[in-house]
Parts: sequence; structure tokens; C-alpha cells
Amino acid sequence: MPAFNERIQQALDARHSKGLTRTLTPCDGGNSTTVSIAGRNLLNFSNNDYLGLANDPELKKAFQQGIDVYGNGSAASPMVSGFSNAHRLLEDTLCDWLGFDRAVLLSSGFSANQALLFSLMHQGDTLIQDKLNHASLMEAGQLCDATMVRFRHNDVAHLRERINAAKSGPALVVTEGVFSMDGDRAPLAELQQATDQQAWLAVDDAHGIGVLGETGGGSCEQANVRPDLLIVTFGKAFGLSGAAIMCNHSVGDYLTQFAKHHVYSTAFPAAQAFALNHAAKMIQSQTWRREKLAEHSDRIGHKLGHLAGYVDTSTPIKPFIIGDADQAVAVASAMRQHGIALTAIRPPTVPPNTARLRITVTAAHSDKQVETLCQALNQVVEE
Repeated sequence: MPAFNERIQQALDARHSKGLTRTLTPCDGGNSTTVSIAGRNLLNFSNNDYLGLANDPELKKAFQQGIDVYGNGSAASPMVSGFSNAHRLLEDTLCDWLGFDRAVLLSSGFSANQALLFSLMHQGDTLIQDKLNHASLMEAGQLCDATMVRFRHNDVAHLRERINAAKSGPALVVTEGVFSMDGDRAPLAELQQATDQQAWLAVDDAHGIGVLGETGGGSCEQANVRPDLLIVTFGKAFGLSGAAIMCNHSVGDYLTQFAKHHVYSTAFPAAQAFALNHAAKMIQSQTWRREKLAEHSDRIGHKLGHLAGYVDTSTPIKPFIIGDADQAVAVASAMRQHGIALTAIRPPTVPPNTARLRITVTAAHSDKQVETLCQALNQVVEE
């Protein structure tokens, strides 16, 4: 119909006029420290493989073993025949490690966040979200039946105001453990105190699990906090894909009945669950990976800390704030000419006038590669 064509073209033209058009670029080796883009080999500081597991030979072998035992796909939803002993073993490993009764497995962090909020939040409830929460949480909050309000980023006093202003129905506070675009961490201990007896606390720890904590248990382990609900994803530090909602027995049973993303989606393959279980053990035992990340973080902070716009963090996410979207794209292009692959992050992914390079470092990067990154960025900024 012409109306659809007109609507689509207007939206595309508006996005293009603002310099915000997104494009898909094939990347060979996007899950490793070097990537091939348009025939050029570049150092890759754009992925979320924080512990270097996505290409690790030991984890590859575990995935291959899983395929030998279980085959390729799961062939059905968890409620039919897609839930295997490999999935059950992964649930048990996650629960023992992270200290929860249940782990409800889903195909992605996006679907896990939406499954949780769509099924849990009802009309009359209040959903209170950090202003910088991920798009999956914000969209679910807008579409669920609860009333959603936001509190200023990491502002505990403002959160208390929001909780006190909530109506008589149940309230759920949602935050990320590590914020994906800024690399900073939520004040989880203070947030838990603010919610005590007044609201439940849910933490999306997609970018903290595996990276933080003595055993890699994430933001909550490091803060010595156990929230009511914890979302962990397997597409970052685990080196694979999928997600889990960590919860108590009753919430787990509830989600099994009412979370449509869980009930009606094909389960991720049993071979993947087998590999994820192995990855969880690698994360807990191979502490050198987190130690290497800490070394890289110190090096980058020392080499780039003087640059205006660079934000030092205690996580592998290192934002370099530029502001203007076109300029951010230009700097990313200049870095590519220096052999470095970095992604320019622009609105609406980040707030207006905060376009940036999102630098991510992994345990698989060598000291020399990190040094090359720092030298190149310093040179580009100087030029």
C-alpha cells in the first residue's frame, strides 16, 4: 500500500538527515581480537567477549562435544521436548554458583528482560527504572500493563522519592549492574537498602556477569547483594548466547506458566547448554582472565586518561565521548585507517549530544594490541 511506502521512506529520510543511518557491515572474526572488514584486517575493540571465551579452543571443544551428544538444534519449545538434561545441568550450575533457587533459560537477554516484565507486571503495579537502562527493559516497561517511571541515573535519593510516590500496588525497581554504554556500575548495596521491604529489586547484569566478583559472579557478587531477580546473559563474558532469569522457586514456577517468550519459543540447543555449563566452570576457575582485564584497564586509563572525553571505568567498557554524531563517525573512520575497529555509538542508542566511541577490551587482547589502540587514539585526537 502507498501509505506504508510513504511512512517507511519518511522515516528513513529523517534518520539519514540526522546522520544516524545504521548499516550492516559483514565482519569476519567479529568474535576475536582481529576482524576482517571489507578485506582489511583490523584490531577489534568493538565486541563484548570480555573473557576471550568466544574463540577459546577449550570452549570450542566443549561445544563440539555437545553437538556429538545432543545434535544441532533443540527442535521444540521447553514445554514440549526442547528441555534436556543439559539444560537442567546448566540451571543447577547457575543456581549453585549465583545463589538462587531457579534459573529460567531464554534465547537472549532481550527476550529475558521482556519475558520478565511482561509476565510479572500488572495494571496498578509500579515499575521504576534507571534512566539509562537498556532498550529491552525500556520497551518492555512501556508495553507492559504497569505504570513505568524512571529515576535519575544511579541517583538513590531520587529512587527513594519514586518508591515513596508509588501507589498501593507492588513496585519493582530495575537497574543494570554495569551500564552497557557508559561502563559504570550501579550502587547496588544502596539500591537494595532503598528497596528493602518496599519494592523488589531486579538487576540486569549482562555486562557484569563473569567480569566482576571473586568467582566472576558479577556485580551482585562484588557488591555482596542478592537481588530478588537477576538476569544474566551468555552473549558477553560466556562467549556464547542465551540468557537466564535467576529467581526463587515460586517465581520460576510462575514464569514457566506465564512467560510467553519462554513457553512458546524454541529452546536454545542442548549442545549450547552443554557448552554454557563448561563456560560457567571456566569463568569461575580461570581467574587469570579477570586479572588480565584489570591489567588492560589500568594501562588504558594511564594512556588515555588525559584525553578530554575519555571516561575511565572499572569495567571493560571504556567510553570516549565525542558529542556530535557525525564527528564520532569521522573519528571511528580515522581509527579504522590506523588499523583499529571501533564502533561509533549515536542517538537514539545514547542521549542526544553524547555520541561516542565504545571501546571494549577483552582478556584475549595482548598488551601490544592494547598499546596500539592507545597510540592510535592519541594520534587521531591530536590530528
